Amino acid sequence: MNDAAHAGLYASAGSFLVCAAALMALLRSGLAERALDRPNSRSLHVRPVPRVGGLAILLAVGVAAVAAGAADRFYPLLPLVAVSLIDDVRGVSIAPRIAIQALVAVWALSQPLGEASLVPWILAAAAVVWSTNLYNFMDGSDGLAGGMTVFGFSFLALAAFRGGDTGLATYCFSFAAAALAFLAFNFHPARIFMGDSGSAPIGFAAAIIAIEGVGKGLWTPWFPLLVFSPFVFDASITLLKRLLRGDRFWQAHREHYYQRLIRMGWGHRRTALAYYGLMLVAGSAAHVLLAQPMPWPLLGAGAALVLVLGLMLAVDRAWSARPAGDKNV
Repeated sequence: MNDAAHAGLYASAGSFLVCAAALMALLRSGLAERALDRPNSRSLHVRPVPRVGGLAILLAVGVAAVAAGAADRFYPLLPLVAVSLIDDVRGVSIAPRIAIQALVAVWALSQPLGEASLVPWILAAAAVVWSTNLYNFMDGSDGLAGGMTVFGFSFLALAAFRGGDTGLATYCFSFAAAALAFLAFNFHPARIFMGDSGSAPIGFAAAIIAIEGVGKGLWTPWFPLLVFSPFVFDASITLLKRLLRGDRFWQAHREHYYQRLIRMGWGHRRTALAYYGLMLVAGSAAHVLLAQPMPWPLLGAGAALVLVLGLMLAVDRAWSARPAGDKNV
């Protein structure tokens, strides 16, 4: 094992341990109780649960980044942690949240985009803001967002390592390791949730890393999209359906496909495991296709899209077949 591999291993182990220690401290001290996710008509849980677990993940990643001399990668996440924590405790309207996310996106994109023209900047900033909120939308079930973080960032790390960028690989592995520790507390029945203060910065980081990897030639844009496709398709298609109906898409709801599976009797555990299977298949396929010449990557991505859309259609049909009264459960 070379020095770079050792550094990645140490960073991952340290990130795991710091996150686990921070979560235990939050829960045992009672500090976590200051920000509770209280059940309402749109919730999938029945008792108040602390929603500051993401702070432990970000603390662990921050420590690993500083130790690896890569603090500059982590600094843009701090404003997002702050505004999202305020949102968790008191609530922040959508306009200032989006504005802050866009400003921080411009800051974080200054290095990977550099002197790029205006169009790439606009597209990249929009992708970062969407990924930030996408992760937040999908953080509504025990073990789901934590699992996507473990699988998604692990696959990004492996691709970065294959491409020779050990610094980026180590940074990604620190996210995956911290999320793995978080899952020990978040898998059903969850003792703590990730919360906006975790999901928003993690979604932001995923997009920035994806764009950085494209700029460095580590992968093409389809690769991170395929890796995170279980989240991308669920959130994007649900949002599109709500927009077409004229709904207020930014308001909390229970219309995501994972939410419908839980409400149809699958439960948190089975739903999370089903999504883990999709994450594993999507990430593995992305890595196999990464080494293939065109047009195989596009064909593979198209096949994945057809598969996911087929699964979503099956869920839609099962949901439509339910009696009207059962849909309120």
